[in-house]
Amino acid sequence: MTLPLTDPSNSPNERRGLEEFVEYFRQVVRRKVDGLTPEQLDHTVASSSLTIGGILRHLTLVEESWFVEVLQGRELGEPWSSVDWNSDRDWDFESASGMTADELLADHEQACEKSREILAEVADLDTLTERGDRDGEKFNVRWILIHLIEEYARHAGHADILREDIDGEIGD
Repeated sequence: MTLPLTDPSNSPNERRGLEEFVEYFRQVVRRKVDGLTPEQLDHTVASSSLTIGGILRHLTLVEESWFVEVLQGRELGEPWSSVDWNSDRDWDFESASGMTADELLADHEQACEKSREILAEVADLDTLTERGDRDGEKFNVRWILIHLIEEYARHAGHADILREDIDGEIGD
C-alpha cells in the first residue's frame, strides 16, 4: 500500500485529536482501496454484499452528507441528489461497481477536501448543525467528528477482511 498514513498525535487538544483521528481512518480506508482492480473492488466475502469499492463510495457520501447537508443545511450535489433513496437505500454501496480505484479515490478525496474546508470555517466544536435528526434535534460539530471516527473505524475493519481475502494484504 503506497498511500500515506499519518498517526494521530499522542497528546493533542480535543479538536486536533478528533480531526487527526478522522484523517487517520480516512487514510486507512483509502489504503485498502489503493491498487485494486475494478473486479477486486467488487469482491465480496461469504454471504455479505459489502465490497471495498462500495465502502469507499459510501464514505464519500457520508462526508458530503454530514458536512454539506447536515452541518451547512445545503442540498447534496450529484451524483447523490438524483438518487431515489426510498427505492434504493444502498445505492451508494452498489454504485461503486465497475468504478476504478482512481475514480473512487478521487471522488473521496474531493469530498474530504470539501469537509476539511467546511470544518476549518467552524470555530467552536459546540456549533450546532443547520439540520437535525428525525426529531429535529441538532448535532454539534464534536458529535459529527466522533461519529465519523466510528463510521470510518467500523468500515476500516470491514475493508481489512475484504482486502485480506482479495490479496492477503494486511495491516493498518
